[in-house]
Amino acid sequence: MEVLEKISRILSRAFMGLAGVFLVAMILITCANIFSRLVWVPIKGTFELMGFFGAVTTAFALGYTQLDKAHISVDILVNRFPPKIRMALNGINSFICMIFFSLAGYQITRWATTIRETGEVTETLRVIYYPFTYAVALGCFLLALVLLVQFLKLFFSAPGDR
Repeated sequence: MEVLEKISRILSRAFMGLAGVFLVAMILITCANIFSRLVWVPIKGTFELMGFFGAVTTAFALGYTQLDKAHISVDILVNRFPPKIRMALNGINSFICMIFFSLAGYQITRWATTIRETGEVTETLRVIYYPFTYAVALGCFLLALVLLVQFLKLFFSAPGDR
């Protein structure tokens, strides 16, 4: 259990670092595009790159955000329940979300494989984009791993460690 938790934490931090790199790249591309428009020569493919980098940034940040419990949640009603019921609901939520993001990652992987096999490229830059699609699937699988660890932690750890 501790090994799985450590692995998910290390991977989440690494992916968050990569998400930061993609975010900085997005900022630099945007600034360069703004300045290049001053001389009426916008950077071609900015829209494509922003879309791909934004998708990867978001996907890679999912696991770390879940670890920090920073996702939006509306728990006005749940906070009024007794602790055991809250724990059960958190477990059910983690399990359902883990299944959902596992399936999402699987379907995105299938789609990326189709894109790779057909040789699709972007319209403006003619860049292969299946690596970005695989990256989004990887972010979904990482979130599923974090949710699995949280689910297992609810049932197999001491009450103070939850």
